Amino acid sequence: MFLLQIAVILLLAAGATAVLVLDAMRDSRREAAQRSLAVAESIANAPGILEALAAPDPTAVLQPRAEAARERTNVDFIVIMNRDGIRYTHPDPDRIGQRFVGTIAPAQAGGTVTETYTGTLGPSVRAVVPVMNPGGSVVGLVSAGVTTKHIGDAVTEQLPVVLGVSLGAVAVITGGAALLGRRLLRQTHGLGPAEITRMYEHHDAVLHAAREGVVIVDGAGRLLLANDEAQRLLDLPPNAQGRPVGELGLAPPTTELLASRREAADEVHPARGRLLAVNQRPLDRYGGPSGSVATLRDTTELQTLSGKVEAAQKRLKVLYDAAVSIGTTLDVTRTAEELAEVAIPQFADFVSVDLAEPVLRGDEPAGTETQLRRTATAGVSEGAPIYPTGRLIEFVRSTPQVRGLAIGRAVLEPDLRNAPGWRAQDPERARRIIEYGIHSLITAPLSARGVVLGVASFWRSRKLDPFEEDDLVLAEELVTHAAVCVDNARRYTREHNTALTLQRSLLPRGLPKQNALDVAYRYLPAQRGVGGDWFDVIPLSGARVALVVGDVVGQGLHAAAAMGRLRTAVRNFSALDLPPDELLARLDGLTEVEEPSDEVEESADALIGATCLYAVYDPVARHCTLARAGHVPPTLVHPDRSVELLELPTGPPLGVGGLPFVACEFDVPQGSQLVLYTDGLLEHRDRDIDECLDLLSSTLSRTDTDPERTCDAVLEVLLPKPPRDDIALLVARARALPAERVARWDVPRDPAAVGHIRTAVAHQLAIWDLEDLGFVTELILSELITNAIRYATGPISVRMLFDSKMISEVSDGSSTSPHLRYAETTDEGGRGLFLVAQLADRWGTRYTPQGKVIWAEQPLPEGF
Repeated sequence: MFLLQIAVILLLAAGATAVLVLDAMRDSRREAAQRSLAVAESIANAPGILEALAAPDPTAVLQPRAEAARERTNVDFIVIMNRDGIRYTHPDPDRIGQRFVGTIAPAQAGGTVTETYTGTLGPSVRAVVPVMNPGGSVVGLVSAGVTTKHIGDAVTEQLPVVLGVSLGAVAVITGGAALLGRRLLRQTHGLGPAEITRMYEHHDAVLHAAREGVVIVDGAGRLLLANDEAQRLLDLPPNAQGRPVGELGLAPPTTELLASRREAADEVHPARGRLLAVNQRPLDRYGGPSGSVATLRDTTELQTLSGKVEAAQKRLKVLYDAAVSIGTTLDVTRTAEELAEVAIPQFADFVSVDLAEPVLRGDEPAGTETQLRRTATAGVSEGAPIYPTGRLIEFVRSTPQVRGLAIGRAVLEPDLRNAPGWRAQDPERARRIIEYGIHSLITAPLSARGVVLGVASFWRSRKLDPFEEDDLVLAEELVTHAAVCVDNARRYTREHNTALTLQRSLLPRGLPKQNALDVAYRYLPAQRGVGGDWFDVIPLSGARVALVVGDVVGQGLHAAAAMGRLRTAVRNFSALDLPPDELLARLDGLTEVEEPSDEVEESADALIGATCLYAVYDPVARHCTLARAGHVPPTLVHPDRSVELLELPTGPPLGVGGLPFVACEFDVPQGSQLVLYTDGLLEHRDRDIDECLDLLSSTLSRTDTDPERTCDAVLEVLLPKPPRDDIALLVARARALPAERVARWDVPRDPAAVGHIRTAVAHQLAIWDLEDLGFVTELILSELITNAIRYATGPISVRMLFDSKMISEVSDGSSTSPHLRYAETTDEGGRGLFLVAQLADRWGTRYTPQGKVIWAEQPLPEGF
């Protein structure tokens, strides 16, 4: 009713306001039309208008007059135009000279025009009147317009009155309705008829169905109401309602509380073998009649339930801690230690974890092992007489550990004093364990993915309560999660060991024999995962040596296999005596592979990206030629211990392609050190790469020239702990081939010169005390020089190197390589290279910018 009254008043007020607004709008349009027509006619009949229209420049005369009239008459525009509608005046000078937009035909005929339109300023009214000469002809037009919103609106005066009257009526009716509603609410307590009926219908059902006792006592101490739960808890007689509380046979403290009307909060009262928590409040506190209401709860059942909830919460916390704390690493031993640590002291006082030996190696156990290695122990105190960590234990069949492994479930020994099967393992140690105070045990097998990995034992000593059957579930859940983590670590260990074994098998097992460099190396695998770092030392022709370091992107078996392929490819390409930049280009072509398809995520034959640094040291020229493919630059330590970071052009990593590789040549004095390494040496969490390079330089400047001690010093200072990536470090100290061990001759292009060269070679071998090699060496050089004179172009020279082997070289200006062939019995030639291959240990061709070099190596006699 109240809302209906408000709606009627609001509707009437809205209707009156709408009528007023519509009437005001009609008056505004009428007044706007009258004003615009009056202004236009006044201007059209104004003195001087005809002379101005006939003037040479009507705008100059009329524009100021029109604007002055517009401001005085309070219209929006006054436009004076010729008979054709071309404007002479306008408030916007830019529109003067343009055609008037509007209806002018009636005015051209001598009539007037009044029209309504919507302009840029809103709804407007304009009038157009003619300007006529004394002869009655139309010589011009005048238009005036005004916007209706500029016309005084009567609604602005009447609307506040209407709104004020409406609001006053609404306020009066609202006040009356509120007073009436308040009185009704007080009488009905805020309930309607249907709600009051429903309340009385369901009052008894709700009250007596409650699981909490309710007792209402009046001001005279008589029981007014007691629901079914209160009658059960207090054991009230059937006719208790209406009787004084003191006559109900309740305990004196309970009787005193119910009759006192005082407030009580969770007071505990004994009643018929129960403990009742009683809460009481007075009724008159809330405006009701005199008396009190009390609620009763059976805390005996609540305490039991509370104990179960508390125990469940503790178990959940142990499981939560286990989920967070166990399996943080992929280390088998550490995972076992985490299991032991997480159960103390929340679940047990001491924990031991025993694993099968194959699990610790990463292998899969057979599942029948009873001989286990104690991997982890933890406890609330030191000195417990249980088996220590690291001991190999052979459990007897009667122990709970073996029984649990056999059935695949946790086994409970609530009282170790009465556990003969457990005591049979080690009677003396069992006696000491009991004397120490350990009294209860649960053993649970660690099984994951159908594989039995070991067993976990939980002991109690300080906790006086023994383990119960409910604790078996928690123990099994703990070890189930831990077993999966242990198995993951075992699998990782197996893969890590496999990858490490593969990588170590693919790395050099020793350094080749050569005299150009004193080399030391270190290879350190990453703690987590094996990468693809590698290094190599490769003897080349002409007493030269190649140094290689590389790093394959990624970790694991694929990276190790890719590293092996790259190292093999480098060795094969180095056998061709290719320059470093050309060798890296061929290696890059080998590494350029297609992206794996959706069906096969990663092919075993696919090579992924890699970096590489290839250096060739020549002990005769005492220089080193280097090129790199995305690798960190090497360091050169001069004999005076000054350190130089060799700035090489950075080529793209292998497999990226697109840019050429550039080789650079550096002089390397005798006694200098070349230090090559992978980026794992420079990857530190708390240092950037520039800081690591500075630290490397300072370390190298303080270390002596021995390569082994240099490796140790560098790793001691720069080794990340723990290494996050593989590290390959190669330190090579340069040696030079003395000039007296090098002999060189230029050969004229005359077959007779072969004899002179043989004589000179024999003389040089005599100087070197190598006369025993004279015949073979002379024969090899004779064949090579003869072929060069016959087939090659450019200057010919011979060089002999007395190193770990006797090296004979013949160079010419031709780029054509000779080929070994088998001559027929009727052929007169073609046997020269065959003889060279038979007499020499190795022979081959090396290309140079000037041509080629054919070389042959012979072993030195014993004693050299």
